[in-house]
Amino acid sequence: MTTITALGLVLMILMILVGGKQGWTAFWSLLLNFGFLYFAMVLIAFHVPPMFVMATTGVIILAVTIFMGEDDLRTTVTAFYASLIVLAILILFIIGIEHWAMVQGFGTEDSDELEGMSILIGISYLKVAETVMVLSTLGAIAEAAMAISSGLTEVLDNHPRITNARLMGSGMAIGRQIIGTTFNTLFFGVFGGFLALFLWFAGLHYSLGTIMNNKIFVAEMLEILVSFIGVLITVPMTAWVMTRRRNHLVDKQSPSNYDKND
Repeated sequence: MTTITALGLVLMILMILVGGKQGWTAFWSLLLNFGFLYFAMVLIAFHVPPMFVMATTGVIILAVTIFMGEDDLRTTVTAFYASLIVLAILILFIIGIEHWAMVQGFGTEDSDELEGMSILIGISYLKVAETVMVLSTLGAIAEAAMAISSGLTEVLDNHPRITNARLMGSGMAIGRQIIGTTFNTLFFGVFGGFLALFLWFAGLHYSLGTIMNNKIFVAEMLEILVSFIGVLITVPMTAWVMTRRRNHLVDKQSPSNYDKND
């Protein structure tokens, strides 16, 4: 048994013990998302337009992550709609950022591994970089959308006659509570993954200007910044989507369920 297989089994067991049926479903959603990402790589390798792969795979991954992570349709539908809107905004934003930054392809640090190999594979590295950046933001977007949507669903359950302004304010309050932890999660995830590169920079006495202009470093920093921007947009967007759907949700409830004290 390999180390990866052993850790995968430990992860599955712990998810089932802690989350029960929902943990088992979440584990399957993880496997499905891995399969879709692998299929996306195969499609791009066979010269399917990366932009098409990026859009379709992004929507599928968001759907799997959100709808297999929660049973309440009010929560999942709101989170999914908000995630789709944020995804569309980020795609337009990322296309502009990548064309401006020009950090696609390989850096000078990869020259030894690529020596003797051809990089003329007939695929636009710019399009690949855009695809990678979009896919890297999906987890943070889905997590933020689900957190806001779940909180607002609880608010509606307890105060079905709450005004749209107060509902929007509740969503922003919930968002302020998760922004800090989400940013730290994204930052330390990237920092931990590239610690060896940072040590290399320090060991070779790279200047600050050289580090800030290094292609690999800039590409990773752009990913974390775009992911955090996506989270910031997701917070008000999810609250707005919930307020837009609020009247429909309240109309389906009987007047006897209203909170008279609200």
